[in-house]
Amino acid sequence: MISIQSSLNELDRAHQYRETLIDCYVNAVKNCAHYAIEFDEAAAGQYRKYLGTLAEEIAGGESVVLVESRSTLRNLLRDYREKASKYLASLRNELAGTARALEEILDSLSQADGDHETRLRTTVKHLREIAAKPDAGHLGTILRDAAATIEESVEQMRKQHQVTISQFQTEIRMLHKRIDSLEAAVAIDSLTQLFNRGEMENRIRNGKPGVFLLMLISARGLRRAAGEYGDPIAAELAGAFTRRLRNSLHPQTLLARWAEEEFVAMMDVKKADALATGKWITEHLSGSYACLNGGKTVRPTLHLNVGIVETVEGESAEAVLQRVSIFLTGS
Repeated sequence: MISIQSSLNELDRAHQYRETLIDCYVNAVKNCAHYAIEFDEAAAGQYRKYLGTLAEEIAGGESVVLVESRSTLRNLLRDYREKASKYLASLRNELAGTARALEEILDSLSQADGDHETRLRTTVKHLREIAAKPDAGHLGTILRDAAATIEESVEQMRKQHQVTISQFQTEIRMLHKRIDSLEAAVAIDSLTQLFNRGEMENRIRNGKPGVFLLMLISARGLRRAAGEYGDPIAAELAGAFTRRLRNSLHPQTLLARWAEEEFVAMMDVKKADALATGKWITEHLSGSYACLNGGKTVRPTLHLNVGIVETVEGESAEAVLQRVSIFLTGS
């Protein structure tokens, strides 16, 4: 009886711990929704809606739902971050345009200020020269007063322009600082930017034979994902694969999306190293990827085929491109 009672107590404590952990998990998800930065009302509303649905599902405590919620939560957070990054990039471009406009206004003000001041001071000088003539009489007094008034006004205008220019310079400095911070915030997106086929072909044509290798990667499954789930899911799948591929290659490797399901990497490594990297990519980047579809996780799959093309002395660029085409398209 003592042993059974002890086991029941342990079971009860384990049940209480589980309920507490689930409650903490649910509250963490709700807090992610509550404290989301509202850069866009529609995006934030959808994000909160999906997180609210997820919180309700995991509150039931079903093991299958809890396991699946890990990838769903990660995908929701990643999707919202990417949308925020795009918004920041757009804001950065707008700020850069505003800074350029302010600089143009500043240059215009500086030039106009100098031209007007020179002309007015020249006029004042002429007025004083006329007033100083012996036959000027009473008119000379009037001209001297007018010259003094104009000179005083010119000085006030100059000071006002200096204040305006100083304010513009301050605004421009603040905008440039803001632009710098936004560039740092969206720098992570640069990992997914690839050359297109035309640019990579130019790189191949301009490369030195025998110096570089080409890794050819066929990623079958992107078209199927587009047909089964839609273009947004196919784009997300391509982005997820590209990020993993980037992380698997040397930072200086040039990477291009040759076609919808074909990728080419220009590498400056030994062939043995390239072959080892290609084998690792085939083994570790093939398989299912967790993507977000209407707030739910779907798992489209990719099947990779990797090949290596080594340029040789005397081989023309067109011959290299032909070998690339044969591997990737079979023609």
